[in-house]
Order: sequence, then structure tokens, then C-alpha cells
Amino acid sequence: KAHMKAVEEAEARGETGDRGAWKWAIRKRIWDHMESNDIAAEPRPVHHRIPNFVGAELTAKQIEKLPEFQRAKWVKVNPDRPQAAVRIATLRAGKMLLVPQPRLRTGFFSVLDPNKIDPSKYNFAVTQRGVVEYGEPIDLDADIKVDLIVIGSVAVNPANGARIGKGEGFAELEYGMLRVMEAIDDDTPVVTTIHDCQLVDDIASEKMLCHDVPVDIICTPTQTIRLERILPKPQGIYWDKLSPQKLGSIKILQKLKAKLERELGEKLPTALPDEVLPPTAQRSGFGEKGKGKGKGKG
Repeated sequence: KAHMKAVEEAEARGETGDRGAWKWAIRKRIWDHMESNDIAAEPRPVHHRIPNFVGAELTAKQIEKLPEFQRAKWVKVNPDRPQAAVRIATLRAGKMLLVPQPRLRTGFFSVLDPNKIDPSKYNFAVTQRGVVEYGEPIDLDADIKVDLIVIGSVAVNPANGARIGKGEGFAELEYGMLRVMEAIDDDTPVVTTIHDCQLVDDIASEKMLCHDVPVDIICTPTQTIRLERILPKPQGIYWDKLSPQKLGSIKILQKLKAKLERELGEKLPTALPDEVLPPTAQRSGFGEKGKGKGKGKG
């Protein structure tokens, strides 16, 4: 409630960018519903997370059936718990797995090559500690082509592909940086895996902003939904939408900004005023059970 009040006050001052109270109302509704109906799975509570849910592993089965997945050579998957089975399935299918560093705080992306990992270690390799051990960090200059993107969501509207994440904007930043690297383009499919209860009808197209990433395919435990492309995909990083707080906390973004400014020979647009950053859930390493309380992406 305190965060909602802070967002509403900042929104009234025109300082929140896309982090308006309407999104937080939808997030809270979904998180509360998943908890009260025992749809939520560990780590719980699912508030302020990409929520894990009962049957999440079934969404990986849906993804494995996609022609887009079957022909993909490189797959980028977010590091959250509900997508752990998708990361494992990617390695088992012999595909290169691209995983972002949690909150981009320690770097950029890591690549897991299934040919360099013992198959008995795949389940561990896709956890946060496993990525540290088996992943190969890449930089902004890496020459890669990503064929499929899998992202987590808190809520998605199947009518237009509009999605809401947990409010920190990392899926958008990761997508934007891959666009800048020319590793993806408009035709790169974006898939999200969610529980059926996360399908909503109140995320309006007109409320989506230039940096919001719409999805092309939704996989739930019970169905696969292919969407008509209505919303445009981001073309890169929108520096004028990036708060000084966010830029200051992510070294890879600072590096990218400096690189682009050198190439352009001019300063990029200045950012918005400081945003009201959402609370973050306490967690152990992504996709694994642990007793430690570290802040990960999940």
C-alpha cells in the first residue's frame, strides 16, 4: 500500500513514466489471486516477482512443440523460476541458451553451450550459481543472432499481446540492448509462459509505451495462444525514458551509452526525473532452492 501511494503521488507529479498505479493494481490482483488460490509455487509469496506457479513445467512442453523453438539455434530465456523448465528444455534440445545476469547487476548476458555441459548437470546449469559456473559471459560487441525470446510476465492481454512484468523494466532493457546489437529484429518471436489466470483483458493498447515489449505467443499449462501483431516492438533503448537511478545502477547500460555517444559524436537525450522504484522480493539464486537471501531477478 505504501508503494502504491508513492506511485500515485509521483504519477500526479508526472514523474513515474510507465510505472503508473494502474499497472500496480493489475499486478496486485494477479499476485493476490495466485496466493489465495494456491496457484503460486515457491518462492512464495510471489508478490514483486515474476510469479512461479503450479504446472509451470507444462509450459515448457508447449514451447517444445513450437516450430519457432524447434528451428531456433539460439534462445534467450529470462532467469526467473517459472521459466527454469524452459531453460532446461533449451539445453536438452541442443540449443545455445542466452540468460541475462539477474538485474544486469554483474554484467550482461551469459551463454550456455549444451555441448560443453554434462547433460546430468543441465538442471543445475540453469540456476544462478550454475550460470556462473557453466556460462560464458558475452559483451555488447558479441556477434550473435537470437532466434527466439522467452520472457516472464505478471499479466498478459491475449487480445493485443500487451504484457506487464514485475515493474523493474529489465525485460525491456534486455530486449532493447539486443536490438542495438542487431541480435534480434521485429520478426524475432517473443514468447511468454504464464498460468491461465494471468490472462487479462484490461491492459489497453493505448497505455503501452514505446519501450514495452509485446508478445507474439503465450504458452500456459493448458494452451498455446498465437497473437495477431498489433503493438509495435521497441527499436532499441529509449534513453529519454531511462531514469538516472536505473542508468546509474547498471554498468552495462552506462557502457552502451558511452559507446553510442562516442560513435554519434554527441550526447544522447537526458533521462526523466528519478522514478519510484518498486520493492524487490528477497530470494535465493534463480531457479533453485536455497536458504540464502540474495536479490536476484526472479
